[in-house]
Amino acid sequence: MNKLSTNRQAQIVKALVEGNSLRSTARIVGVSINTVVKLLEDLGSACLDYQDEVMHDLPCKRLQCDEIWSFVYSKAKNVPEEHKGEFGYGDVWTWTALDAETKLVPCWRVGNRDGQEAYYFIQDLAVRLANRVQLTTDGYKAYLEAVEGAFGRDIDYAMLIKLYGTESKEEQRRYSPAECLGTEVKVIQGKPDPKHISTSYSERQNLTMRMSMRRFTRLTNGFSKKLQNHMYAIALYFMHYNFARPHKSLNNPYPRTPAMATGLTDHIWTTEELLSLLDKSN
Repeated sequence: MNKLSTNRQAQIVKALVEGNSLRSTARIVGVSINTVVKLLEDLGSACLDYQDEVMHDLPCKRLQCDEIWSFVYSKAKNVPEEHKGEFGYGDVWTWTALDAETKLVPCWRVGNRDGQEAYYFIQDLAVRLANRVQLTTDGYKAYLEAVEGAFGRDIDYAMLIKLYGTESKEEQRRYSPAECLGTEVKVIQGKPDPKHISTSYSERQNLTMRMSMRRFTRLTNGFSKKLQNHMYAIALYFMHYNFARPHKSLNNPYPRTPAMATGLTDHIWTTEELLSLLDKSN
């Protein structure tokens, strides 16, 4: 890895954050897959540490949270008997928070979809904020205790519950979800502004993740084989998304990234600047 030029490393990173798999990236750049994996591990770890360090005292105001499903090693039904129930084999969820105004993703968590992970995720989110926020989640009940434990009364919190129709057996074979018949709003704490009770941005973020990371793409063989590399890929993705990728909704008065809109940086990071995190982590 030390012999690989910065330019070649940048080519690898650009290919990865644009949704290419490890093997396709290796073919595009003309390096071995082991080289791609090693760079992903090193840079992903550096991105994880950097964001954990700088994502504090954030001036976010309107947050949305959601969870996105993926799997590691194999789908749950195909996990070998010796790994049944072991985290990192089968279903893996990524919990994400997104600021509706700046589009910043202040934190995320990879884990199961249960009350314990909800608690850890919301606790992590709470300590990164500088002021009272409005929060919207879906109707997953695990959020109730998690939000109350992390914020108490110091939050304006609402749930947006989607109401789906009943599917026939034939319709259940479709890949697309059941038809959404409507939504129900439940105010849980404080006085959230009804105009901003929404999870649309966080749900759109889920699509961006699936488009930008091959391991999240459904019905392919590009899924993660190892949990550690899965987490490194997510860390690299969010570092690029927050700091190096101008968001289309932030073009006024000039193109900005979510990190710029939040005040974490004053410029759009280049791929080479992302790679400089490797030196800081050594």
